[in-house]
Amino acid sequence: MTICCVLIACNRNDVDFTYSPEVPRAGQGVTFSNQSTSGEEWAWSFGDGVTSTLKSPTHTYKKPGKYVVTLKVDKKNVWKVSKEITVYDTVPTFVCEDSVFYIFEDYTFTANLYNPYNYEVNYAWSFPINTQYVCLSDTDASMTASSITVYFTKPMEAAPLWLNITLNGENNQIEKNFTVLDKPTNSILMRTTAGDYRQRIFGKRAESEKVDAGAKAKLDAAQDTVQTYNGKAFTLSELAGTFDGIQGFHIANRKLYYRAGGLWVANIDGSNRVQIDTAVCAAMTLDMTDNRIYWANSQGVWYMPFIGSDNNKFVTVPAQLNSLSGVERLAADEEKK
Repeated sequence: MTICCVLIACNRNDVDFTYSPEVPRAGQGVTFSNQSTSGEEWAWSFGDGVTSTLKSPTHTYKKPGKYVVTLKVDKKNVWKVSKEITVYDTVPTFVCEDSVFYIFEDYTFTANLYNPYNYEVNYAWSFPINTQYVCLSDTDASMTASSITVYFTKPMEAAPLWLNITLNGENNQIEKNFTVLDKPTNSILMRTTAGDYRQRIFGKRAESEKVDAGAKAKLDAAQDTVQTYNGKAFTLSELAGTFDGIQGFHIANRKLYYRAGGLWVANIDGSNRVQIDTAVCAAMTLDMTDNRIYWANSQGVWYMPFIGSDNNKFVTVPAQLNSLSGVERLAADEEKK
């Protein structure tokens, strides 16, 4: 009997485990290392309803609290050991709903932390010094809020974004790197007195101007003196009798956009003429992909959506695309690059 008791005691003492880190937090992976020297199978119960049959598993607790972890190592569930583990507040971090990132699109990053006691929290977002690859979105300029909305301006394999969270006097510095992808898009071609340029358009934003020799042929072919609409050819000389001072035009959706000193819009029959821009319009083009009109004056290139109302009244304020001077001709390039 004495020998049996000693054997049983030895077997029970052989069942053991450790865990790391010693002070785990919710949301942090906890690795359980099986220290048992014998056993036929492994049955873990982590105290939160989750189980595992791996020899040395890793488990993540979603909430802080005290949990009883049990390890059994035999089929009869006789040889087992239980330990209490305390899981503390979660490790602060920040997250984004998007998993794929493209240049010039808005992305919102939000701080994620467990704060059941409503401790004072301070946030400080930052980027590397003198960064040029990330910009604050037009809709969010705060660097001390719990969320921040930014966009990236160039493709990168590892674009860093930093957040310092101070919770109850404790600083937590989080750094994450994001892969930013390029995105083919349509362009506006511009001929200026200094040369030809291509500017790729990303929604409400545009990539920095680039000299592009390949734009020459399309700019050479771009004219606003002859247009075919619904099988009918319209010429500048034909329209001159109806639209005083017309210098160039484009037609879309039964609307005539034309240059006559400034920029105008009218119904194709000449009715309901409305002036869009009073500044002298040097060039114009239509982007049929994004349904926009682009035009140039002495201040640069401007754009706005097509006008859809019957009376040609518009509520959208024209936006400036760039400040290029000396623009003589524009052309929309709908071949994505």
